Amino acid sequence: MRTLRLIATLALLAGIAFAGDVTGKWTAQVTGPDGNAITVNYDFKQEADKLTGTVEGPGGAIPITEGKIDGDKIAFNITFNDMKVGTQGTVKGEEIVVSIKLNGEAFGGPVTLKRVK
Repeated sequence: MRTLRLIATLALLAGIAFAGDVTGKWTAQVTGPDGNAITVNYDFKQEADKLTGTVEGPGGAIPITEGKIDGDKIAFNITFNDMKVGTQGTVKGEEIVVSIKLNGEAFGGPVTLKRVK
């Protein structure tokens, strides 16, 4: 029984260590509707499994809603001009690979966010 508790504790700690902390500034290049690249900046604040912050593009900064972190998984939404943009992805060290949905429909291919140093 003691060995089982030790294994469970180590697994929990490994999961916490693996997740890391995404707090800070990130940037990505996203293809706009006209085919041109747009720089999008992310300013994340992580507190346990809750994610807040802003996403800033050409139209200014938009607050993140419904943000959450679960292990190496990240998810959040932003809303502007009556459009809901949902983002889900995987944290991979200094990068986060995300997929984006616009009003529930896939929008483009995967996007890679890179941590700003």
